[in-house]
Amino acid sequence: MIVNLSQQHSLISNWVSELRDTQIQTDRMRFRRNLERIGEIAAYEISKVLPDVEKEVSTPLGTAVHRVLKEYPVLATILRAGLPLHQGLLNYFDKSDNAFISAYRKHQPDGSFEISLEYMSSPEIDDRVIIISDPMLATGSSLVKTIRFLKAEGQPREIHIVAAIACTVGIEYVKREEPSVKIWCGDIDDELTAKGYIVPGLGDAGDLAYGPKMQM
Repeated sequence: MIVNLSQQHSLISNWVSELRDTQIQTDRMRFRRNLERIGEIAAYEISKVLPDVEKEVSTPLGTAVHRVLKEYPVLATILRAGLPLHQGLLNYFDKSDNAFISAYRKHQPDGSFEISLEYMSSPEIDDRVIIISDPMLATGSSLVKTIRFLKAEGQPREIHIVAAIACTVGIEYVKREEPSVKIWCGDIDDELTAKGYIVPGLGDAGDLAYGPKMQM
């Protein structure tokens, strides 16, 4: 399943347009907040397809029966760019356990790069629903490596991916390597540069959220 949350006009379209806008990108707080908002809406949409149960609650005047989440998902994110998107998901899935994965592009002198994963902090994930947040789904390599990194620790029952912007190339790669994942995107672009950047995209989400970094 692939869901483009901008397919129908909504506030998500407004927030994605601001993420892309070079004049607005200079405001780091606003950039982070827009990613957080997209995470909140994604959490709301994903909650509709998660298992639920009936719960009876006592009120001052009687009882009420509501459908509530059977269990909260595990929220995983790729450091550092994924943190604002992750926070949006956590705002809504506020009782969730959390996992953090360090993944970055290790650049070579010839301009090529490889995805390096060096750290993970994770709760028990066997037979649990996991939501992985990464603002830019470009080549898909880092997400596939992240999924396999997580699966080395346990076998999740279901995996969802949340991205602010995804590229069709990356979506196809992820679905080819991990066919059962469900992908939720703020928007989808079709072009990828030779260096693995989405066009028109928005640039480097980590740098725009937290400032430029040294190349490693």
